Amino acid sequence: MFEIVGFYKDLDGWKKFRKIIDARSEKLALEKLYSLIGSNHKVPRHLIKINEIKKVSE
Repeated sequence: MFEIVGFYKDLDGWKKFRKIIDARSEKLALEKLYSLIGSNHKVPRHLIKINEIKKVSE
């Protein structure tokens, strides 16, 4: 599991997010995050900025 912190651009400006993603690797966690934020908020990948990724205990 990974905790990912960052920002995405919305119509109102930049919004902060903090997500816990269940994935085997950091790369898979990022792909899942891009997919979730992109589908839920209609944000393209280049408007999602990652500040921190850390592995958390399950």
